Amino acid sequence: ILTILGNSAVLATAVKRSSLLKSPELLTVNLAVADIGMAISMYPLAIASAWNHAWLGGDASCIYYALMGFLFGVCSMMTLCAMAVIRFLVTNSSKSNSKKITKNTVRILITFIWLYSLLWAILPLVGWGYYGPEPFGISCTIAWSKFHNSSNGFSFILSMFLLCTVLPALTIVACYLGIAWKVHKAYQEIQNIDRIPNAAKLEKKLTLMAVLISVGFLSSWTPYAAASFWSIFNSSDSLQPVVTLLPCLFAKSSTAYNPFIYYIFSKTFRREIKQLQCCRGLRVPFFSTDNSAENPASLMWSG
Repeated sequence: ILTILGNSAVLATAVKRSSLLKSPELLTVNLAVADIGMAISMYPLAIASAWNHAWLGGDASCIYYALMGFLFGVCSMMTLCAMAVIRFLVTNSSKSNSKKITKNTVRILITFIWLYSLLWAILPLVGWGYYGPEPFGISCTIAWSKFHNSSNGFSFILSMFLLCTVLPALTIVACYLGIAWKVHKAYQEIQNIDRIPNAAKLEKKLTLMAVLISVGFLSSWTPYAAASFWSIFNSSDSLQPVVTLLPCLFAKSSTAYNPFIYYIFSKTFRREIKQLQCCRGLRVPFFSTDNSAENPASLMWSG
């Protein structure tokens, strides 16, 4: 519910502000699409299976569920990686060079992200890797436990781990460390904090918001990755069902965090949310104490 409502609000706000969206903000919209796509395509089936105490639909629904999870998961990871790279380029480039990152460029990048994610998702369907049920029996994913006895499966999981997890994660960390160093050096050159321009303060705020989004995603999926890699080299029976269930639920909760981060850090997003009509057609009251025109740069509500 939180994922659908929160990310629907993000998409509704983006549609309302479509003419004002900056090119990097399209990646934020893409991240919301991936999160809400995961919630709509996967969560109802998982919830129904949980109430049934067993997986519903047999092998076909299991493969569908695992494919959707892999598709949207890789898409989210690569979108976060692209966001980090673009924030790094914008922060470390002159104003004229940063304007070269156009909306068409970002649209092409988003298309590549979806094609890349789709490629990895269909590989187990054509014989490289496997899909199967989770050890606790009410969810499906990559069949991790089959890989320690299969060179085909092990090569897939190793390649996937490097190209869809380790490399993007290292890129994200490296980009934000580079941004933090750049901001630190810039603030050192300005001794008086009152002289720091508003644009620099906004840049720092946007970077912090993007860092929190990435940290939320990576920290949510880390326990699941640890449990999954344990099952590669050990029998899944060595782990209690709750030990495999909780990391899975925690990972799926990552789709609900981002709208709350936007709401905390973005005045514009808060204002747009207050102006959205609620489900009964009643307008939420707007209690803003600042009715002055905002600086165009402050209209940016995402990285």
